[in-house]
Amino acid sequence: MSAKPCVLEFGMGVDVHGGDATKAACRAVSDAIRHSSLPLFQEVRERGGRMLVDVTVGVPDPASVNLDLVRRELPHGEVTVHPVTGGLRVPGADTLIACVAITVSVDYPGLYAKDPDGMQ
Repeated sequence: MSAKPCVLEFGMGVDVHGGDATKAACRAVSDAIRHSSLPLFQEVRERGGRMLVDVTVGVPDPASVNLDLVRRELPHGEVTVHPVTGGLRVPGADTLIACVAITVSVDYPGLYAKDPDGMQ
């Protein structure tokens, strides 16, 4: 099987007082998915497929992100979270901004198999 990216979502989250990278990351994930309704994923599940959700979180201190808490923000799929250096720690304040990019891929038998004529 080969997963094919189907959805890209982007979000920003802020912890205004506290500089908590996990809180900002969770808010960024919520921001990214809040405006989406993707009914095709019900069909993927019904056909025995998998929904793979890859979250890249940009924060000033990637090691400070609690990956399990961020993962719980996603209601469906097999979620992986990758913290990277990015985001913004606002100078002179305890405010931290996180950015996320979420890629949702689907993977199930026969979805992208070639037909007998060699067409996809």
